[in-house]
Amino acid sequence: MNYDKHGVLEMSPLEFGPDRAKASNPIKINDVSLRDGHQSLFATRGRTEDMLPVAEMIDNAGYNAVETWGGATFDTMHRFLAEDPWERLRTLKKHMSKTPFSMLLRGQNVVGYRNYADDVVKAFVQRAIDNGMDIFRCFDALNDYRNFETAAQVIKDNGKHFQGVVCYTLNQPRLGGDVYNMEYYLNKVKELEKFGVDSICIKDMAGLIAPYDIYNLVREIKKITDTPINLHTHFTSGMGDLSIFKAIEAGVDIVDTCIGPYAYRTSHAAVEPIIMSLLGTNRDSGMDINQITAIAEEMEKYIPKYKHLDNSPKYSTTDINVLLHQTPGGMLSNLVNQLKAMDALDKLPEVFRLLPKVRKDLGNIPLVTPTSQIVGVQTVNNVLFDSYEGEYAQITKEVKDLCYGLYGKTTEPINPEVQKKALKDYPRGEEPITVRPGSILQPEMEEVKTQFSDLAKDIDDEVLCALYPVTGKRFLKWKYGQEEVPAEFKAKTMEQVEKEQELIRKALSGELTSKGKGGATRELEVKVDGEVFTVEINDPNAAAAAPRLRRVKNNGAKEVAAEGSIPAPIPGMIVEYKKKPGDKVTVGETVVILEAMKMMNNLDSTVNGVVKEVKFEQGDSVTKGEILMVIEPVE
Repeated sequence: MNYDKHGVLEMSPLEFGPDRAKASNPIKINDVSLRDGHQSLFATRGRTEDMLPVAEMIDNAGYNAVETWGGATFDTMHRFLAEDPWERLRTLKKHMSKTPFSMLLRGQNVVGYRNYADDVVKAFVQRAIDNGMDIFRCFDALNDYRNFETAAQVIKDNGKHFQGVVCYTLNQPRLGGDVYNMEYYLNKVKELEKFGVDSICIKDMAGLIAPYDIYNLVREIKKITDTPINLHTHFTSGMGDLSIFKAIEAGVDIVDTCIGPYAYRTSHAAVEPIIMSLLGTNRDSGMDINQITAIAEEMEKYIPKYKHLDNSPKYSTTDINVLLHQTPGGMLSNLVNQLKAMDALDKLPEVFRLLPKVRKDLGNIPLVTPTSQIVGVQTVNNVLFDSYEGEYAQITKEVKDLCYGLYGKTTEPINPEVQKKALKDYPRGEEPITVRPGSILQPEMEEVKTQFSDLAKDIDDEVLCALYPVTGKRFLKWKYGQEEVPAEFKAKTMEQVEKEQELIRKALSGELTSKGKGGATRELEVKVDGEVFTVEINDPNAAAAAPRLRRVKNNGAKEVAAEGSIPAPIPGMIVEYKKKPGDKVTVGETVVILEAMKMMNNLDSTVNGVVKEVKFEQGDSVTKGEILMVIEPVE
């Protein structure tokens, strides 16, 4: 291809005031702070109460759209924050009536980690619309647009904006090569054009896109379509704002940014420098920098609540190594947390080494939720459990589903040996499908309504349980007062944060002591210069603290794993016991399903025998090595 010479923006008189003349071709800017910003920087733990103080300010700032929902928020809110995802959408809409809301929708995956039946997809999208959503940024992890069909129809029937996504990924540090090259992306854009999208998003979830590559890509796209182009890129590699500027020079219509406190690292470029840099050009956003800085100052007040969630092991704000291992920020934090829980963080370099090989085995797929988790968790399993490289000793349910075709068509064929092993005794059959995955999935909503009739009060509750049956059930018990919300799921107050900061100050100054007089006490971990100190303090509220989430029947961690017992190979959550006490089992039969890093692991019996005891309940969290089930062997 012959690319044009990279020119400059058109210049105009430099004006700073909010009433300055409108530019001839102003760049439109989306704010993603309230969704992808906190998802990237502090594990999606941003709470609604800390968004409300800036909601109206953001609404009046002149954004093209505000991303308020979708992605991991739906899962994290009900799972970790004890918040109703639907209520956040309604609440924010009351405070932000001017600016269109956008959400990230994973196509047939909705906001989960598998492809759901068409009736679940339809119900979710309709309820999202009814609760206030305007723009649906719809992607498929495999760029298989057949997985858009069901969601798109509901969006279009309601007259809402359907933005189709091309997930941007690479097999080398820069655009090109045999797979993810210019031709690949232009063909994907053409597919979206035929689909009838309202706009197209280039979604660079790992911050891989280079300035000159995005310039050339936007210029080539503009030759084949007039559909508005939206660039979504992360700052991880350090090229985020450079790429945004080259995309603007190339004529991109919309860019995604965050407000300063929620920007950079694995998040997005900050909006403030972009506003200032484009003053005096034909792409001036028209936004008032004073309004944005006021929002940033207000946001800063609540950031201390979330500092403990910063999981970056480096002081550097950039990581150019992402161009080599191509791990999106959310996926990286999952890997680090899982390895930490297993006391195996030293295995991270080996995980990075094997990840490209596992990705290749699984069809060279893009790394974005849920495929990033699928590849990442399988790589961790291979590092921890394989006796030789490529054994695939512990294959997750999601990898088996991928090999069967339940996620769609992979970019390249799956390694036939891995596929054969994954599909051995697979319940749906050992021959992969080629049709649209949703077309073979049986309706789910009626069964959900029956199963959760004692808990779900409305359609929103039912959709929640359809997507997340285990954690959804637990949340509804909290929501309707059937169980007390555990202390660790309740919001921190600024007063608590200030007390913790005072403890750290005292620890640094040597003032912190513990009298150890007994009574109600509480242990705090204080991190000082990289070293963690455990401090015991008198706490009059300790006795009244809510019980821990995990309901441990027996201290399985201290038990010796006898023959036939099923220990947890990795930390996770009990999703389902397939057998109960008294049931007969055979070697190789699945007896427990354990969720780890949002992926399902089938744990099989190692003996023929009878189930003697189950140690936990559905929804319980377990650590590595805890005994989940005891099976008494029989000859």
